[in-house]
Amino acid sequence: MSILPKKNDLGFFEIRLESIGGLGANLAGKLLSEAGVVGSGLNGLSFSSYGSEKKGSPVKGNIRFCDPYQYIRDTTPVERPHVVAVFHDALFKTQNPTSGMYPDSTALVNSKKTPDEVKELAKLDGGIVAVVDATQIALEEKTKVNTAMLGAIFRILDFLDADAMRDTIRRTFEKKYPHLVESNIRTFDRGYNEVEFKTFEISPEVAAKPFVREEATLGYETQPIGGLVIDPGNSIFKDLSISRSGVLPHFDDNKCINCAACDTACPDFCFVWEEQPDKKGRPQMFLKGIDYQYCKGCLKCVHACPVDALTSAVETNDGYAETNRVPHLFALVK
Repeated sequence: MSILPKKNDLGFFEIRLESIGGLGANLAGKLLSEAGVVGSGLNGLSFSSYGSEKKGSPVKGNIRFCDPYQYIRDTTPVERPHVVAVFHDALFKTQNPTSGMYPDSTALVNSKKTPDEVKELAKLDGGIVAVVDATQIALEEKTKVNTAMLGAIFRILDFLDADAMRDTIRRTFEKKYPHLVESNIRTFDRGYNEVEFKTFEISPEVAAKPFVREEATLGYETQPIGGLVIDPGNSIFKDLSISRSGVLPHFDDNKCINCAACDTACPDFCFVWEEQPDKKGRPQMFLKGIDYQYCKGCLKCVHACPVDALTSAVETNDGYAETNRVPHLFALVK
């Protein structure tokens, strides 16, 4: 039986997965708890919370481990995690994924940034920061982010048996998707081996700071006058860039013939057009570019383009989307 390195007042070691729909956090939580119970002899519980079941919607995975003789009767969300795994660093744009961490908790983030940059991005006072480029690993192995994140999580949770997780992956995929078994095990191993750690010192003032539960931004006491929801999911303020899984379309204006095939294929109206005179002086709509705020990287436009004016490219840390974004006119009011 594995020995838990630390426990809260109720005797639990708690993990929270912060993700979005489509990255596989729900399955990752189930596999993680199964490996802890079956492979390491612990008692464990896993459950997820999410809104609409669609790509891009926030998802939280909650995992609790305890000694095998202890019952788990607590099914409330994990508020004070010993480990937080953030499946996409763009989540920091819209929420606070590392909320409630203990001063010595570990934050694992899927990112191309360095641990120092992630610490600054997450506004952490200290603790352990782990970084793995799970998106790039998944792209190269043609799998999903969740398996690479599981590899990094098992490197952090050294009280769990990594071989038990490999066996769990094999059992999960071998019946329905036998061709994906080896690629997912490779992805797991790469996440395990490629994760980087850095420990930051914690000041005594931060360590002594009491835990304060975050209040909802909008509630019955904090709603604007009239009860207006100022940031609904279908408004111009919606940021779908968080949904991209490592790739996005690049636009070459010199090749574009303004056929609008991309606009017809796009499910989120990302393309920005402008009326200009053509060579004969007649008014025609010309494509100006892409508003990457609404682009979730589905690449339907790339497949639809007949002249290769749109190409698929890996999204790196160079800020291409921000630099080349062409905002919709109505977005300028933001």
